[in-house]
Amino acid sequence: MLEKKFDFNKLYARIVRYYLDKKHYTKEAANQIAQKVVQKELRQRTCGNAKCGHLLHDHLRNYESCLVNRCSCERFSRA
Repeated sequence: MLEKKFDFNKLYARIVRYYLDKKHYTKEAANQIAQKVVQKELRQRTCGNAKCGHLLHDHLRNYESCLVNRCSCERFSRA
């Protein structure tokens, strides 16, 4: 089963809009928070294997193998 591709730009925009509209943060503060959240999500969705480093949607979940050619990753590992 393939993982659905994650749209980091959409998440970034939603976080910024939330902190601007609901919390009344400054634009700079909202952008800093959004950057931290997106970086954390990116780290969580990246394979922890040092040789691989591909995102979760580049792996087959059921077979635990990487879809990228010339990648020796046999199993997705969380960082």
